[in-house]
Amino acid sequence: LQPCWSEYLTTRIEQNMVVNCTCPISDCHAQPTTAFICSIVSSEEIIAKYEKALLRGYVECCSNLTWCTNPQGCDQILLKDGFGYGAACSKCSWISCFNCNFPEAHYPASCSHMSHMTCAKCNHGFCWRCLKPWRPTHKDYYNCSAMVSKAAWQEKRFQDYNERCTFHHHAREFAMNLRNSISSLRGMPKMRTLTFVLDACKVLEQARKVLAYSCVYSYYNQDTESMDIVKEQTESLELHTNAL
Repeated sequence: LQPCWSEYLTTRIEQNMVVNCTCPISDCHAQPTTAFICSIVSSEEIIAKYEKALLRGYVECCSNLTWCTNPQGCDQILLKDGFGYGAACSKCSWISCFNCNFPEAHYPASCSHMSHMTCAKCNHGFCWRCLKPWRPTHKDYYNCSAMVSKAAWQEKRFQDYNERCTFHHHAREFAMNLRNSISSLRGMPKMRTLTFVLDACKVLEQARKVLAYSCVYSYYNQDTESMDIVKEQTESLELHTNAL
């Protein structure tokens, strides 16, 4: 009997289906306990997978918990603060957005800016990630063709903002690489006075991040009066960032 249970539970764990698994006997809805599973399964590797599955299931069930979204990989669990993004991850320093699936905090751009596209002619809203309608009542998904002149202007405007956004992202990566290079030198003799340079790199990274998402914010913002202020502030930030 034990070998049968061991094979059954091992298979369920490897298929990531152990959290809600029940007794294999038909009409029996009893779920095996953690103590029972650990007494049956002898492989430490399989038990480790089971414990990860339990942790993953717990995080997914808690509305105030989430995983760090660092695309480079991080297994840290974060506590949501309710403001859209929280403090930097204590393990990798990545700042996640808690309100949408975009992998990082994107202030000053809103969550809708990061995924909500709107047709210039018919105002049809859709998600650029999956191309499904933003509002399910819209039915003519592919019957929209904007006028050539307006479409060309919109395309040029998008390209301009996209190029600026990409530039700031690349510049941010440069600052991150520079900080990593300097960090590796701190352990060398006579190199421990580089703390101020590391602090400057961190400020540079954050400034480039804000400038990148300011491009997204500016692209979608239609309020001319507020955009004058945003443009002035962005230009000032970019000037000081370039100097830094």
